Amino acid sequence: MSDAGSMPLPSDARDPLAETAPIQASVRPVASDVPRRFRNYLALDDFERAARRHLPRMIYGYVSGAVETGSGMREARQAYADLALVPRTLMDVAARHQARGLFGPSYASPFGIAPLGGAAMVAYRADIELAAAARAAQVPMILSASSLIKLEDVHRENPDAWFQAYLAGHQPRIDAMVDRVASAGFGTLVVTADTPVPGNRENNTRSGFSMPLRITPKVALDSVLHPRWLIGTVGRTFLRHGVPHFENMDAAQGPPMFSRDFVRNMNSRDQLAWCHVEAIRRRWKGKLVVKGLLAAADVRKARQIGVDGVIISNHGGRQLDYALAPIRALPELRAEAQEMTVMLDGGIRRGTDVLKALALGADFVFLGRPFLYAASLGGTEGVLHAIRLLSEEIHRDMALMGLRTLDELTPDMVRPIPSRG
Repeated sequence: MSDAGSMPLPSDARDPLAETAPIQASVRPVASDVPRRFRNYLALDDFERAARRHLPRMIYGYVSGAVETGSGMREARQAYADLALVPRTLMDVAARHQARGLFGPSYASPFGIAPLGGAAMVAYRADIELAAAARAAQVPMILSASSLIKLEDVHRENPDAWFQAYLAGHQPRIDAMVDRVASAGFGTLVVTADTPVPGNRENNTRSGFSMPLRITPKVALDSVLHPRWLIGTVGRTFLRHGVPHFENMDAAQGPPMFSRDFVRNMNSRDQLAWCHVEAIRRRWKGKLVVKGLLAAADVRKARQIGVDGVIISNHGGRQLDYALAPIRALPELRAEAQEMTVMLDGGIRRGTDVLKALALGADFVFLGRPFLYAASLGGTEGVLHAIRLLSEEIHRDMALMGLRTLDELTPDMVRPIPSRG
């Protein structure tokens, strides 16, 4: 099947921010502010539909896929559909705004960009593009340890970015990595807790995707049939930056993406334990977040250790099949967290989803896949449009909910939909 994507390649210009003013949370942009090529993109799902045509099957499958039956990913989305909203009326919402504080800074919107491993395989210099868009839109962005761009380069692009680490249960390696992140200037470190072993991503095997990446005839044909991606992402990367490496798995540069050493680099993650998080807490002077929690006992442990925040997550359905949907775990985990910051990712695609999560106790939410699809189609400019769409939805939904600020959300504004079975 030939590449049906019609999106032009991202511009080589490195400063699209000069053409796009920071998004103001309380002002709806007019149509003329939207780049012409994105005017038919009206919701986050539109980016996925276009990216499915633009990207090779193996790359699209890597981003969109889950593990085994896909239950964890489907449930994360379905859980929002199972919740109804109860609006207030006649509340004079003309002066509403969606600004939200998180660990000190106030952000323009209550959502951020989740960590996205291997993003630069999907879009040219994707981590840089995501960081630049987050900075321009005044929302947080988390860099993945599985990125192909040095964390120091991403921090220079966006000094407010966070870093997410995949750590082996080996304290000297952990200490060296923590020191590197601190030396780069990051203020927030995210430790991912739900990856003791890789998930069983059968869809990757079926599509031809693998780590390390192997150029089989199937992969080669799939790539050639998507020339915009092949030239615009792979070609530009190799021409300008050489063979991509996993730059941020450890304190030293990791293996190239074609190397079998990648597998060895992931060894010993199943030895990671709470004692290592305690040691990180003693060593790390910035904000410390643990990501991938679904059990109240784990949130309690994080709070007792002195962690600053947790991200409730089932890893986008990419680790344990049938893992609980994060939004379903939220009320119980919010109560256990007490004053600790509670964030959430997984299944969010609409402004109403964001409001449901905040009403049930989340302080902030993160999204990943939609922003990576947007980067693949238009770099920083595409990500900014995706952020703008979600921000607009929240702005409109706040008015329809009778909200002037997000602090006015309460749990009784969300009701479970009775079972139709």
